[in-house]
Amino acid sequence: MEKRNYQKELDAVIEKLQARPRLLLQACCGPCSSYVLEYLTRYFDVTALYYNPNIRPEAEYEKRLATLKQLLAAMPMEHPPVLLEPGWRGEEFLRAARGLEAEPEGGARCAVCFRLRLGQTARMAAEGGYDFFGTTLTVSPHKNAPLINDIGFALQEEYGVRWLPSDFKKRNGYLRSIQLSKEYDLYRQEYCGCGWPAKPEDQ
Repeated sequence: MEKRNYQKELDAVIEKLQARPRLLLQACCGPCSSYVLEYLTRYFDVTALYYNPNIRPEAEYEKRLATLKQLLAAMPMEHPPVLLEPGWRGEEFLRAARGLEAEPEGGARCAVCFRLRLGQTARMAAEGGYDFFGTTLTVSPHKNAPLINDIGFALQEEYGVRWLPSDFKKRNGYLRSIQLSKEYDLYRQEYCGCGWPAKPEDQ
């Protein structure tokens, strides 16, 4: 099977845009969102959805949310995004990941986590009348971009909202996110979210 270039697929989508479509973008954290928002707000009216029930404990969730708000307040954008934050829903991740606690980082638990977060994003995009839904997750070199895009395209068929293909680490996107994080003094977390094995107080 030929390896797909999701950055070129995104280029093709942007090239065909006739106006500024509405995009519901699942935003995992401030550092990852920095470059992605700098890039996408040039072409889309973006709502950044901070839906991350995988982040544990709740205090860490709030710290990353505060960092995202810090970024949005500090980074100049001609078309600044709107922030949508439905609240911490840690129990949703625990239900979805039950039985996968021993999986290594990048294993089956991560696929379930991607599906949970992107599924909620697609559902809300359909309910809110958005033209596209997407995620900042592919800016990270630690995330499986083909898997994330496969899930996104499957959800596109399920919910009837266009998936925005991406591999934001391309064209030095990850490097740019590090530069922006330093420029705006953003907190950069040391783990993705769930931090398994979870501590008893996080259950």
